[in-house]
Parts: sequence; structure tokens; C-alpha cells
Amino acid sequence: MEIDIFLIINIFLIVGLVFFERRNPTAALGWVLILLVIPILGFFLYLVFGQNFYKKKLSKIKAEDDLELHTIIAEQKAELADRRIHLPDKRLESYRGMISMLLENNMAYLSQNNLVTVFDDGNALYSDLLAAIGKARHHIHMEYYIIRNDELGRKVVSALAAKAREGVEVRLLCDGLGTKLPKKVLQELRSAGGKTAFFFPSLIPVINLRMNYRNHRKIAVIDGTTGVIGGFNIGDEYLGKGPLGYWRDAALKVEGWAVYSMQMRFLMDWNYASGDTLGFSPGYFPEFAGSGSVAMQVVSSGPDARWNQIKAGYLKLINSAKESVYIQSPYFIPDESVLDALRIAALSGVDVRIMIPVKPDHPFVYWSGYSFIGDLLDSGVKAYTYDNGFIHAKTVVVDGIVASVGSANWDVRSFRLNFEANAFVYDTQCAGRLKDLFERDLAGCTEITQERYKARPIRVKFKESISRLFSPLL
Repeated sequence: MEIDIFLIINIFLIVGLVFFERRNPTAALGWVLILLVIPILGFFLYLVFGQNFYKKKLSKIKAEDDLELHTIIAEQKAELADRRIHLPDKRLESYRGMISMLLENNMAYLSQNNLVTVFDDGNALYSDLLAAIGKARHHIHMEYYIIRNDELGRKVVSALAAKAREGVEVRLLCDGLGTKLPKKVLQELRSAGGKTAFFFPSLIPVINLRMNYRNHRKIAVIDGTTGVIGGFNIGDEYLGKGPLGYWRDAALKVEGWAVYSMQMRFLMDWNYASGDTLGFSPGYFPEFAGSGSVAMQVVSSGPDARWNQIKAGYLKLINSAKESVYIQSPYFIPDESVLDALRIAALSGVDVRIMIPVKPDHPFVYWSGYSFIGDLLDSGVKAYTYDNGFIHAKTVVVDGIVASVGSANWDVRSFRLNFEANAFVYDTQCAGRLKDLFERDLAGCTEITQERYKARPIRVKFKESISRLFSPLL
């Protein structure tokens, strides 16, 4: 009787899936099978993982600011079309199409006066970030998917509270699922005058059934002149103190006009989560001359957008490669378009290399990704497991001249279900540094050769097969 009731409910859900939601066909078919074959469990899985946000636009800024932003973007489109924008290296000329694409589909403004520092270690990054927080004079804006209730998490919140007591505007945006800070920890910040908000908070205390559509971005903006973007969250494991050991990640500290793009991304996310209407206040967008020369676009994506902008950027990078494509990602569950792009690049003589962890923090996702790695080996793609701890970096470097660093993994969740932010960098020095780090990491890796993959145990093959079945839904 219970099964019959759930079957009836599930049939209504299936009708909604097929006729009212423009889902990926593979994912839609997967949910149809789950709802029919395992109706009771399928119903609860759908409640947690299957809810469709369906393109509800989240970006909120004041109307006059929105008009100003569109005017700025329109002007740069014209400058790019008329070739009034000059790129510092002739090898970057072939990326004008990519710059135009990201400008068109994401309003990702190209700035060329940025000073960029690459961080691959959490100890160095958070020492630098805490120092920047201590020097803040006007405002501190931070949004992170995870802020742990541990030594580092409490240290960062206390540092923010100290600045709030000095009169600095402090805003901390957390994801409602990823961050579980106790009220007393946040109260320290609020009592000092700081403000907090949660993205998609749970309607039920402790439990959050909204597994999809999380704010996975990691952005910090200090005084509108310094920004941090990348893959690091805030917690002791990002310092290598967790069960996975040493934590290899990637982030960029930016000083230059690209910080304005990070600021705009934060303001739109904050306005949605808090109900505020913050906009182009001069205090948030101060005059900045800039002493750097790095060209950069900050690109954001999410289920509220028509296109998968970061995924499009990844594909464009792969298709533009002439010599090499180096990818690092903790989660690798590509769709057919990404698989085809990687195969075509490798078969065309491009040196394609992918680095994933040897230690899974999410086994189901890990074994699914391992199976996709196996599919690429016969095309000449080289793959490696990072054995020196856990690799959480989300980076791609092409030909040592263009790169992307941010929060987006190479998986379905980042491409379709979560809100992400990446920096696309057009600079030989910065991209070269990231390429050097990749090659350094190879010394602590084991290559996944075709022979090794074919010789994997039956239990591994079983894990891969089961996990892969659910990959369109992950």
C-alpha cells in the first residue's frame, strides 16, 4: 500500500520532470528510473537531490547600478570588436574570441592592471588574508561555502569581529548547507556590529534538504582593493590538519580592477541572501590606479543562468590549446561535451594531463570520476593520482599562457547545480607559475596507465559501475 502511494506521487513528479522542467535529458531519465524502480527511496532522494531551481534569477542590484553596469560592458564589447583593446602578448591574440564570449554571456569585464599572487598552501594564504583583514579600513566582504567551527574558523570570525568593533563594515555570507557555525560564534560578530547572512538556509533546524543549488563560491574583498578567489574554504583541514593530511589547493590574491568584479559578485549574492539593496557605492569601488599588468576576467555561473558559463570557458580553453592542457580537480565527472573536447585535444597531439586525488573524501563521486578517467586513457590523455595528501585545487592551464582558478570542479554539480566563481587569467607569468606547480606536483603522483587501469581489482570495477550509474544526478 505504501509503495502504491509513493508510486502515484512519483508519477506526478515524473510528469513535472518531463513536461515542465527543461532538464538535461540524461539526468531526467535517471530520475524517472529511480522514481519508478525504487519508489520510496527514490521519493526521498528526489526531495534531497532532485529539486530544480529552474533558472530563477538571483542577481539583484539597484536599477540605476544595473544600467551603469550594462553601459560599461557595452563599451568594452565595442572596444574589443574594434580591436581598441591591446593584449600584452601576441600569443594571447587567439583568445580574443574567448574574452568576447565571457563578456557576452557573463558580463565578465576584462581588466588588465592586476597584480596577482598565486597561493597553493593554506598556511600561507590565511596568514596573508588575516593580515589583510587586520589592515582593513572601510569594509570586509567574505562569502564562503564552508566555514568550520574549529580553530581557523573561529580565528577568522574573531578577526572580523575585532574590525567590526573598530567601525569597519563587515559582511559574512555563508552557505546554508556547507557552514554550520554555532549561534554563539556568529553572535560575537553580530554583537560587534558585523552582519551575517546565509544562502538558502534550512527551514528545519540542523537539517537542510536542499543539497542542490548551493553557493559554492569562495570570495573575499578587502576595502575594494584586494580580493581573494579560489578553492580554499575556511577550516583546519585546509591547513593540512584534517584526516586527509596535507591539503593542496589553489587561490589567487588580486589587486587591481578585477577586484571590482569580485565585489559586484559579492554584492549581488549578499543582496539576494540578506534582502539588502547594496550597489555601486564609491566606498565599495574606490579609485584604484593599479601597478600590475595581468589580464583577467572573473566569471560566475549557476543554475539561475541560461548558459553554463564556466564550463563554456573550460571548453573554449581546451579547444584553443596548441601544446598542453593541465587540469587539477578533486572531482572529475565530465559530461560528453567535455570528454569529447579532451579526447579531440589529445588525439590532435596536445599534451592533456589530469590530476585527481588518491584519497576520496566523497567515495561515490570519486569512483564515478575514476571510471571517466579510464575512458580517456586510450585517446592519449595522461592521468595521475595525487599521493601527497589531498588535492582540492580547481585549475586548468593551457599552453602555459592562459589559466583558470576558482571554485568550479570538473563535474556536473559545478557545471549545472551550484553557484561558482572562477578567475580566467591571460598572463604568461601567472599561468606559467600554475603550470610549474602542476609539474612539481607530478613528483608526488602515480600515473594511471592503461595497464594499471585494466588491472584494477573486481571490487574497484564494481564501485565504478554502481557509482557511474548515478553520475548524471551527482
